[in-house]
Amino acid sequence: MSTVLFLTMALVAFALGTYLAAESIRERWRRRPRRGGVRPQRFDPGTERRAERRARMLLRSIVNEEEWEMYRDLGFIRVHGSQNRQRGVGETYGYLIYPHKPIVAYLQGSNSLLSEYCVEFPDHDENVYGPKLPDSDDVLAKWMMIRADEERLIRGANMHLPGRQVDPQQVRRDLWRLAEWERSRGHYGHVRVVRRPGGEPAASAS
Repeated sequence: MSTVLFLTMALVAFALGTYLAAESIRERWRRRPRRGGVRPQRFDPGTERRAERRARMLLRSIVNEEEWEMYRDLGFIRVHGSQNRQRGVGETYGYLIYPHKPIVAYLQGSNSLLSEYCVEFPDHDENVYGPKLPDSDDVLAKWMMIRADEERLIRGANMHLPGRQVDPQQVRRDLWRLAEWERSRGHYGHVRVVRRPGGEPAASAS
């Protein structure tokens, strides 16, 4: 065997060995343990559905009956603004809470859209449920923040003009659906915000 042929075969064998070694390293890298030795699990749709069922049960146990039925029937919750201030001329304001969308503020008399407030609540146990909370847990977290400290939520959220992430036409349709939903339940008139003794807000019809 000539020296040239021998060297050619050696180079081919070296290149092939290098390629196989690189593939092996890449495969081990893809399969490497993560987050303290726990491999990321593939999301199970069944697990996500069960998590959402539990989240809906929790939401129903915390919000009032009207808010729960609103979420069940319409897919969002309306919360009356509780701060002791007016926006616009003689109009109070409210919020629409959607799952995994910004909170939308609007004037309750004219349904004029005011702003979007973007807040997120990532799921820290994302190996089980995925990178975000179940829908109903996200709605409940926003509801609780508004109820507990509306002013702090507004200060800390990323505020944008209407239409940044939520379609204004969809919001207006939802406000129309909400009005029809309330009429079907015997709710009439404009809703204003009053305060109970001690400063706790309560909604009443005018």
